[in-house]
Amino acid sequence: MSGPKVAFFGSPEFAVPVLDAILERFEVVLVVAQPDKPVGRGLKLTPPPLAAHAAGLGLPLAQPVKLRGNADVAARLAASGAHVAVTCAYGKILPASLLQVPRYGFLNTHTSLLPQLRGAAPIQWALIRGLAVTGTTIMQTDPGMDTGPLLLQEELPVHPDWTAPELAAGLQRQAARLIVQALGNLDALVAQPQDDSLATHAPMLSKADGEVCWQDTAAAVYDRYRGVFAWPQSTASFAGKRLKLSLVRPAAGALFGQPGEVLAVDRESVTVACGEGALELLTVQPETRKPVPAPDWWRGAGASLGTRFDLTAPDRLTTPD
Repeated sequence: MSGPKVAFFGSPEFAVPVLDAILERFEVVLVVAQPDKPVGRGLKLTPPPLAAHAAGLGLPLAQPVKLRGNADVAARLAASGAHVAVTCAYGKILPASLLQVPRYGFLNTHTSLLPQLRGAAPIQWALIRGLAVTGTTIMQTDPGMDTGPLLLQEELPVHPDWTAPELAAGLQRQAARLIVQALGNLDALVAQPQDDSLATHAPMLSKADGEVCWQDTAAAVYDRYRGVFAWPQSTASFAGKRLKLSLVRPAAGALFGQPGEVLAVDRESVTVACGEGALELLTVQPETRKPVPAPDWWRGAGASLGTRFDLTAPDRLTTPD
């Protein structure tokens, strides 16, 4: 197999098809993933998806607890003969000493158009911010948080109704194609420094990031719903009880009411006013129950039109910058 020998650092399911795309063209001499973690109610020790996939393929696998000060990882990377290393959603900042081991250093697949959305959750924040376009960057990794020079970039238009898993699927395919392109042209790549003055940030999400603020516009509430769809999900409070908003859509037409006010209920939805516009709730999940059609939940709540959802001041960032 011609071309550079590759070491691959990653952990979640997102990284699996990226690794597979590399394997079609290049020899992968080492896979590094995060350690197994307790999962589920039984807290069964479970490998991350990439580690399980690599083990199933019989690839050399390492799962160090830490990288900084870990001479064994650096030695194993050097012994693997890798000419270049690739990171894809690995989840840890790499120490400078490790970055210097392969001849071509480390290339990172980042799911935004850097310097936009540096950080752990660029897919989610692209949606929360309502971006119409995002994309994938192949960058030369440095010791900072997504601050290294740019090697390749490609835009991806964002469908206005995509949720985080749907956007991730598009970016996953794009990342797989671009990293193979980069690995096939290592000597021809031209590094361009990032303009730090244009940087925005995409920090890791917390549960609070899913809290609905009805005072926001309907567009902003919907965009946040899209971004937190996989986790932590959009949640609101009605009569003091938590309610997950499992499926929602913007309401058509010019609807007016007080933020959080239930304006209409029909066979399909419950319409709730926002600071501007309104949102239709299609499926909701009350505490300790399974998801149900929103009109069924409303009938069970025994409330009348004009009743308002509890208004809260979410303990979250409206934007991360």
